[in-house]
Amino acid sequence: MTTTIVFDPLIPWALLVMVCVIAFLGVLLAMVRGLHGWPLRAMAGLVVLAALSGPSVQQEDRAPLIDIVLMLEDESASQRLGDRTAQTSDAADSLAAQIEARPNTELRRIAIRDGEGDAGTEMMSALTEALAEEPRARVAGIVAVTDGRVHDADLPIDLPAPFHVLLSGEATDWDRRLSVIGAPAFAIIGEPVVLTLRVDDLGAAPTTDGVTELDISIDAEDPQRFRVPIGEDLELPVTLPHGGRNVIRFSLPQADGELTDRNNSAIIQINGVRDRLRVLLVSGEPHAGGRTWRNLLKSDSSVDLVHFTILRPPEKQDGVPVNELSLIAFPTRELFMEKIEDFDLIIFDRYKRRGILPSLYFENIANYVRKGGAVLVSAGPDFASADSLFRSPLGAVLPATPTARVMEEPYLPVVSDLGNRHPVTAGLPQNGEWGRWLRQIEVDATSGDVVMTGVEDKPLLILDRVEEGRVALLASDHAWLWNRGYEGGGPQLELLRRLAHWMMGEPELEEEALTATAIGQTMRIERRTLSEDVPPLSITGPDGAVTEMPLSPAAPGRFEAIFSGPEIGLYRLENGDQLSVIGLGPAAPREFVETIADPSVLEPVVAALRGGVSRLEEGLPNVRNVRVGRPAAGRGWIGLTPRDAYETRDVRQTPILPAWLVLLLSAGLITAAWLREGRR
Repeated sequence: MTTTIVFDPLIPWALLVMVCVIAFLGVLLAMVRGLHGWPLRAMAGLVVLAALSGPSVQQEDRAPLIDIVLMLEDESASQRLGDRTAQTSDAADSLAAQIEARPNTELRRIAIRDGEGDAGTEMMSALTEALAEEPRARVAGIVAVTDGRVHDADLPIDLPAPFHVLLSGEATDWDRRLSVIGAPAFAIIGEPVVLTLRVDDLGAAPTTDGVTELDISIDAEDPQRFRVPIGEDLELPVTLPHGGRNVIRFSLPQADGELTDRNNSAIIQINGVRDRLRVLLVSGEPHAGGRTWRNLLKSDSSVDLVHFTILRPPEKQDGVPVNELSLIAFPTRELFMEKIEDFDLIIFDRYKRRGILPSLYFENIANYVRKGGAVLVSAGPDFASADSLFRSPLGAVLPATPTARVMEEPYLPVVSDLGNRHPVTAGLPQNGEWGRWLRQIEVDATSGDVVMTGVEDKPLLILDRVEEGRVALLASDHAWLWNRGYEGGGPQLELLRRLAHWMMGEPELEEEALTATAIGQTMRIERRTLSEDVPPLSITGPDGAVTEMPLSPAAPGRFEAIFSGPEIGLYRLENGDQLSVIGLGPAAPREFVETIADPSVLEPVVAALRGGVSRLEEGLPNVRNVRVGRPAAGRGWIGLTPRDAYETRDVRQTPILPAWLVLLLSAGLITAAWLREGRR
């Protein structure tokens, strides 16, 4: 029970002040005029003013409330290094016993785990949420049992009580860390790109010779080992072997005594792109479809096109003097002998043998294909003649044999069953029915994949691989009809674009491929194949655990699966003869970038209300009471500030001057003053 005097004025305070001034002036005037009753008048005025201020006695029935102490227990990944887990658990239990044994004190234990994704330890966010659920007036102290590696320490927070840190870890801890300082997202295939790495020894590291071993592996191949310096930026040139995603893994062997090897590796994913695609287009003679190939290739800014059209073959005799001709001589030797390796793709458009290219050149073109080059033949009637390219040494790498029959009749190009699974022809845009073509060269397929058919179900488009190279044969020269919109046209540009890019080895058009894309910890795996079924998928995680799962059909020639990786790191995918690797998150999560226990990021929070930092390896501090504003920590102890909070259960107010008493006192004093002055 507590008793206090409170005032509840009957009139506004401003008006009450005015009444006081008027009363004072009245008493002052009485003094000046020499009236002997002025003291009685003053006392009457005081009684009236006191009554107007509304004084009363307030009695409260209060119940004391228990003080609250918040204990933040860091259970993040970095707290599982060394013996920190046991150290933290033992300290938290012992401290909890001390606090709970104190009178009028209640403990709240809050576990701090890893944030979502790679957010790290979000201790301040958890503390903000905990304070929002508790009355601030009852919080007597906050204690964090942690290694100090908090990743949201800069979050502004208003603390109601001192903040103390009990630091886990040992003063002798040390760790070796590999960091990637600079790496591009894209790089040109075949050209070196410079990556910047750094190896650092953190904490109480032992004395070494200043170098360590570094393993480098591309796409999960066998690693190569190098010796690199410690504590210096290392510029490393790397050449990407192929287009698409290249996964490069750097790793350090684990040293004796270091805290963890989770930050001894780094994964970089770089997309390999071609600088310029060099294409040689050779047109045997001008025709309506010649411009189609040229427009297609010139519309792609990444393509360097060299185009020659045979306008004046050797057998042409029209009597025009040579000095009046403005034609460019065909540099056959330079193109097909000296610089053939510079081209990514060679296209023969309605070309036939006319003595311009000798057999030796065609033999060189065939060898160019076998070594990884690409040749596309767009066949016209010339392919069925005695001067056909098939009857040159180039015929050894072509996927079909001409029968010498030219079919001049309307027909509708059709994607074959195999073509529905091949990336070049699968899912071609179709608005209604495609327009018909009017000519096809009859060929018998001897190898490769027939992805489109025409008249009498004869092969129309054949794709083949020859050793390391690729060959395509389009048995018609009427693809341009689609471009002109004949009978509604068709996806001519899309078909020829896919065809050209498949021949140049673009990864997204590979018919046999295993790819994966990651969103957070979940990956979508896609298997493209010409087969109708595929074996189970094998996934090897960062810890070496192997998981097998089936692939579900998603479209003809395409199978998919969804997999959630249990941890961050490099995953190896295998399906049949296809292999792929993908990194989920960084190889070294945020929790392992800094592993040595350090309270520096929390020191501003600790210093705000004069809290303290204690190392657990030096012993658990005692708990004391301190007054608000006093130092809350010292050698071997930490302080809590008792809040003396209470709950008011009942309130009673009794007026000090009831109305009858005010009337009696004021009337009596005024009457006495009048009588006093009257007798005089």
